[in-house]
Amino acid sequence: MFKIRTSKYRHVFCDPPKAEACHTGFRLSTVTGDQQYIKASAKYFAVALFGGGGQVYVGRHDRPGRFTPASTPTLHGHAGAILDFEWNPFDDHMLATASEDTTIKIWNIPEDWEPIDETGSSKPGEDITTSLVDLTGHAKRVNLLRFHPTANNVLASTSSDHTVKIWDIENAVDLTTFSDMQDLCQDIVWDFKGDNYAASCKDKTVRFVDARTATETSRIAEAHDGVKGVKVVYLGESGKVLTTGHSRQSGREVKIWDLNKLDKPLCVEKIDTAAGVLMPMYDVDTNVIYLCGKGDGNIRTCEFENKKPYFHRLNDGFRSTTALKGVCMVPKRGLDVMACESARLLKVTNEAGVQPLSFVVPRKSDAFQPDIFPETASNVPAHSAEEWMEGSSKAPETMDLNPALAGSKQNGGIKKRFTTVSTLSQDLKRAEDRIKYLEGKLDEAGISYDKE
Repeated sequence: MFKIRTSKYRHVFCDPPKAEACHTGFRLSTVTGDQQYIKASAKYFAVALFGGGGQVYVGRHDRPGRFTPASTPTLHGHAGAILDFEWNPFDDHMLATASEDTTIKIWNIPEDWEPIDETGSSKPGEDITTSLVDLTGHAKRVNLLRFHPTANNVLASTSSDHTVKIWDIENAVDLTTFSDMQDLCQDIVWDFKGDNYAASCKDKTVRFVDARTATETSRIAEAHDGVKGVKVVYLGESGKVLTTGHSRQSGREVKIWDLNKLDKPLCVEKIDTAAGVLMPMYDVDTNVIYLCGKGDGNIRTCEFENKKPYFHRLNDGFRSTTALKGVCMVPKRGLDVMACESARLLKVTNEAGVQPLSFVVPRKSDAFQPDIFPETASNVPAHSAEEWMEGSSKAPETMDLNPALAGSKQNGGIKKRFTTVSTLSQDLKRAEDRIKYLEGKLDEAGISYDKE
């Protein structure tokens, strides 16, 4: 008997973004590598700018507009070009950057950061030039960064020295180093709890590594036959992993693997014959996969199901003639859930700047829809770096997306306050101003005091 498969996300759609909702005016650094070229927290997004000095533009989601070179404030401080960056999942204001100068820097974005005003025009302000922490240890340029999904202030980095390092950024030390990559790392992802990570390599091998001991536990010897980059994503707690790459005939394909049996894939899905690297954006809450190809105009929507045939295509997704250079997904905490926005991707283009693509599930009701918005990862860490290294294994802390139930979980945990020369100078200035004010009050009251 013929049966139509039902899915709550079958009719998800995305309308072309309006020009006034886009972020434009910058010349982006998107020449080399397989990086995403854009990353987002729930409040900000970051893109690397073309030119010397390793400049990064940090924009606010709610302040679209036009970037003005040499006028709009930026972040810079590396001696070489910035190759990748990553937002701390537990602090929307903390950004990590990786550079050709072999270092990693941790930055804090001020609460009042607003490079673009409400009218969409550039707003004068001071650049961010002082980092909170500098991490040194790689011998060659640092290519990729990934924050730990559950442990606070733990960061993974890959380098052209063919190593993967795990860092405790609070203490500025590397916890472990994996040195058996053999070739350049093309992608690195944490599993659901952050006990292990998977790293794809230019030698076509995907290695699965115990993050605490830096030992390889298993591998896919040849994930894809083609020579193009391979991307990896863990499919939640299903025990499955998805890879994208090219076949021997240069056709793009998606494979799903069982982590307990990696000798052959469970599913192989042919996509097309385009040349660009296929980047999968996976929504672990809804099991929807957004396939974004470099150089493509279209974004395909698919759905994972933990049983045969595993991979289901949804509707047409998003169609456009504007080529995609890079893409990232905005955390669920930053979405407009009352408009049934199930996902938002930020698309980097050459001519149209950064375009926000809002994927919406059509619903008639204006009320919150709990069936399409299950609890999602919050900005509260499940454990500290020390607890994680000692063996603590926990799923991400979750929160309810219903605005009516917004509670303390959404405010995040206790955050480490990193001290720099800049922050100390600001604290000293506030203290001096306060002392001057209090001395004035004492003078007005005729009370004597020691002025030395």
